[in-house]
Amino acid sequence: VQLQASGGGLVQAGGSLRLSCKVSGFSVTINAIDWYRQSPGKRREFVGFITSGGRPDYADDVKGRFTISRDVAANTVYLQMNNLKPEGTAVYYCTHLSYWGQGTLVTVSS
Repeated sequence: VQLQASGGGLVQAGGSLRLSCKVSGFSVTINAIDWYRQSPGKRREFVGFITSGGRPDYADDVKGRFTISRDVAANTVYLQMNNLKPEGTAVYYCTHLSYWGQGTLVTVSS
């Protein structure tokens, strides 16, 4: 099982970025995929998830700005992030249970 997050980078506050999570070893239609982030010096924080049926849900502080979707054929989950804030600077991870990818760094400049 592997989860490979990508798409991070540097963006200005108010900007947008889309992260991808390529999943191998199981189908995204069988298991939910979670997104977490960890900012420097802070604890890992839940961002949102998408269920095996394709229903997303979000942490309160990203609702209305972040959207989780998936491409079943590509077995890939996406995290679209709009109106990014400087406090969104973090390494973003996609996960399923104990399986974690290496994360992708998002830096939001003010």
